[in-house]
Amino acid sequence: MPFTPQLTASPVRYARQTAAIALGVALMTLAAKVQIPFWPVPMTLHTMAVMGFAVLLGPRMATAIFAAYLAAGAAGLPVFSGTPERGIGIAYMVGPTGGYLLGYLIASTLTGWLAAGRGIIGQMLAMLAGLAVTYTLGALWLLNFVPADKVIAAGIAPFLPGDLFKIAIVALGTSLIAGLFARLKALP
Repeated sequence: MPFTPQLTASPVRYARQTAAIALGVALMTLAAKVQIPFWPVPMTLHTMAVMGFAVLLGPRMATAIFAAYLAAGAAGLPVFSGTPERGIGIAYMVGPTGGYLLGYLIASTLTGWLAAGRGIIGQMLAMLAGLAVTYTLGALWLLNFVPADKVIAAGIAPFLPGDLFKIAIVALGTSLIAGLFARLKALP
């Protein structure tokens, strides 16, 4: 009897993952471009998207989305919050926000890993750990552009209130989503 290859779920799974990553990059771009008036600086939804993907989708998918987002930006697509006004491609990525972009990539993995299977408090702590990595790498890179005594004032302090607010929103949102899914599963 001749061998007949069987179709497996793998191509379908890969197609779904590719579509999810593309959708994630589109949502990440939208989150980077949306500016909300906030004190002391306007905030984007970038941190919210990074943390939301990490908590909801886990480390692998969140990291894949952010890596694809970085690849799109490196290729010159205007996906970052300051593009095209402040440059595009690699030139933008090695600018003042380059350390934060690298921090988000690492935070995608770390936050997703730490948040897996945790409740709202564990997820918030995971997001705070991811934010700490982002701020640390961002501030270290920012030293190339800002005097050391101004790094915290320029690169952390103005963004911290908004980022803490976004983490609280993501934690509350994921808790509500988990509760909704639990209720739907319990329906007859």
